[in-house]
Amino acid sequence: MPSFLVVMVTCPSRAVAKRLGTELVKRRLAACVNVVPDIESIFWWQGKIDRADETLLLIKTTSRGFEPLRRAVCALHPYEVPEIIALPIVRGHPPYLRWIHTSLSANLSG
Repeated sequence: MPSFLVVMVTCPSRAVAKRLGTELVKRRLAACVNVVPDIESIFWWQGKIDRADETLLLIKTTSRGFEPLRRAVCALHPYEVPEIIALPIVRGHPPYLRWIHTSLSANLSG
């Protein structure tokens, strides 16, 4: 069984997030994408503290699938520097993890 990741990506709007999430699932780079609306981000940008209302994507994929997913996000995302952070899934419900693997197996070999 492969190793699994949750990848976090922030988007400038819910519409952008839904479009990006749908494209990642369609390309079988993600088994599932949760769209979490209405987050506020506070960050350093161009030498000052900035704030933005954003939508967060929680993307489930495999470790092996991270690079193709990262490249797709970079190509499709409107931000100059998109947030793309992968966190390992240390433990999970085995049937769910098998489902992730099966959902991506047409595109990735784990």
